[in-house]
Amino acid sequence: MPVSPRWRGPQRLIGLTGGIASGKSTVARWLAGQGLPVLDADVFARETLAPGSAGAKAVIDRYGEVTQAAGSAPAAAVIDRAELGRIVFRDPLERQWLENLVHPLVRERFDAELAALKSAPGVVLVIPLLFEVGLEQLCSEVWLVDCEAEQQLQRLMERDGLSAEEAQTRIEAQWPLERKRSLADHVINNRGDREGLNQQLMQLLNKPFDDL
Repeated sequence: MPVSPRWRGPQRLIGLTGGIASGKSTVARWLAGQGLPVLDADVFARETLAPGSAGAKAVIDRYGEVTQAAGSAPAAAVIDRAELGRIVFRDPLERQWLENLVHPLVRERFDAELAALKSAPGVVLVIPLLFEVGLEQLCSEVWLVDCEAEQQLQRLMERDGLSAEEAQTRIEAQWPLERKRSLADHVINNRGDREGLNQQLMQLLNKPFDDL
């Protein structure tokens, strides 16, 4: 059972989380196709490191080697996200530094976007580190996308072109799925085919809000 209180109000705020490469993006696209606004923490995080942003400047000041030329002006420098990932996933202290930079900016974006969407009946908040950073209270319910550890590893290797060792390091940077299952309101089984996944999502989305 969930151990943290949820947001209460007339609006349905679905917190969508899960391990890296568990299938969150697939579920988010399906929900967007049903007409729900989707706010994605990963998208907001990338925007905090956009060329010319304060976040990008902080990263360039710390790791000048992770930039790619994007024109002659220094302000147009683009962060090489793959190289930045290799740096921060090798060193927990560097990962913590980056999270301390990005997470508050992402939270500000969520607050601003939710304020703009306050009249929407429902909103999806895609937050991979929802439990790790304690954002359960931002959601009226939490959906966890679940799969087997072997599936997660293989999917991540294929998606990002990582070695098994690199992929495992990134998986271990998050809480394991087994720890998150008991904290979620609903666990979505993404071990099978797309049809089975869609059936689960339709049933869950159609469940009366008051019964959640």
